[in-house]
Amino acid sequence: MTETWCVMDTGLRAAAQNIALDRALLEARHAEEIPSTLRFCRYTPSVLLASRQCVAHESDVEFCRTSGIEVQRRITGGGAVYCDGAQLGWALYLHQDDVGTSDMQAVARRICHAVAAAVGALGANVRFRAPNDIEGEGRRIGTGGGVFEGAALLYQGVLHFDLDVGTMLRAMRTPAQGLAEHAVEAARARIGDLKTALGDVPAFALVKDRLLAAFESEFAVEFQEADLSLTEHARYQNALAETAAPDWINLVQQPASDVTAATAEHKHAGGTLRANLLYDRARHRIKQVWFTHDAKVPRARALADFEAALNDTAVERLERNVQGFFSGRANDMSGLTSADFVAVLRRALQLPLVVPNS
Repeated sequence: MTETWCVMDTGLRAAAQNIALDRALLEARHAEEIPSTLRFCRYTPSVLLASRQCVAHESDVEFCRTSGIEVQRRITGGGAVYCDGAQLGWALYLHQDDVGTSDMQAVARRICHAVAAAVGALGANVRFRAPNDIEGEGRRIGTGGGVFEGAALLYQGVLHFDLDVGTMLRAMRTPAQGLAEHAVEAARARIGDLKTALGDVPAFALVKDRLLAAFESEFAVEFQEADLSLTEHARYQNALAETAAPDWINLVQQPASDVTAATAEHKHAGGTLRANLLYDRARHRIKQVWFTHDAKVPRARALADFEAALNDTAVERLERNVQGFFSGRANDMSGLTSADFVAVLRRALQLPLVVPNS
């Protein structure tokens, strides 16, 4: 007999309300008050931090305040993301037995593959990109993150339908800080949406149907529509009192100056390679990096994969991580070598040059 899971759509809500619902439904799944459940949701304009991120490191606090953009903290991992009513959120509240593992990377791979299959059914050429992105032709069009509470699992994500890149760049701290008038162009080369991937903005109902079908196929289940029960609503009200409080949003507090923007150039035989990055000085880690080149790199996907692989890289592991990416793969970046990338990154970080084997 096919197992039945629940599905609900809680509509457009403020970020604090959506996060309180995440907590309520995860707690209910942990207490075995509900079966495994899929929730669709949308957010009023928000910057959504991952569970252990710092407000000052991920967002422009003043711009968000004056623009009415809520900054909130998720209970899941992953990275910070900008959302508004034109994007679709989804969340699965499961038991560990549903996924057969406690390895979050394996969970991300399985669920994001299903999401990519759903979007692919609409005609887009998309795939999962580790650690937690859905990408099409090198551009991230969705992302996810998860958390376990005992044997209960919340894995959630967002799909970009029609993303306001300009507002996103103002609201969030990204490597675009060092790109001035080229910031939007650089962001659009890395962050896409379904409008770009499909040539038009699809209906929310159509995408939800495709996601339902993909999850039913992946987990061999059927979905049945449901609403919040009285018990879940009580859990939600209790969670909302906490998630709407400044103590929750500012759970992690560190000086904004701990994260700085840096840029550098490296000239090589094929032209000039540039790196724009955010550097966490307190943790000695590269938070995020974007590369540009004055000659077109033919494999945008390879460069995007490389940038993703360098996210949150410890400086002492820089050479090892760069070499690890290039090891065993054909050079598909117009002859740029691991030595070129190490050189420009070390220059941006103002570190002595240590040249690895190419």
